[in-house]
Amino acid sequence: MSKVVIPIYRVAEKILYLREQKVILDRDLARLYGVQTRVLNQAVKRNSDRFPSDFAFILWRAEIERISQFVTSSASLKFSKQVRVFTGKGVTTRSRGRCDE
Repeated sequence: MSKVVIPIYRVAEKILYLREQKVILDRDLARLYGVQTRVLNQAVKRNSDRFPSDFAFILWRAEIERISQFVTSSASLKFSKQVRVFTGKGVTTRSRGRCDE
């Protein structure tokens, strides 16, 4: 497996602050890994026993609507049925494995 280095600024510009912690949207993390959001989320569901319980969580509808108001590129979020965010721990854990596992 080849290792791709992602510049820190690309990660930093995607970080949001929700529920008193830094998180990154599933779609942004998927883009950083070069996979579709559904592929990332399927891998997480399929391998949920490999991750700590606090590595990701599903956003409430009000949180999705609030994000879609202040993040211009997130207008399509308000139409999403479910949006998962990854905590710092989740991003670190996910980076140790591949998204298509």
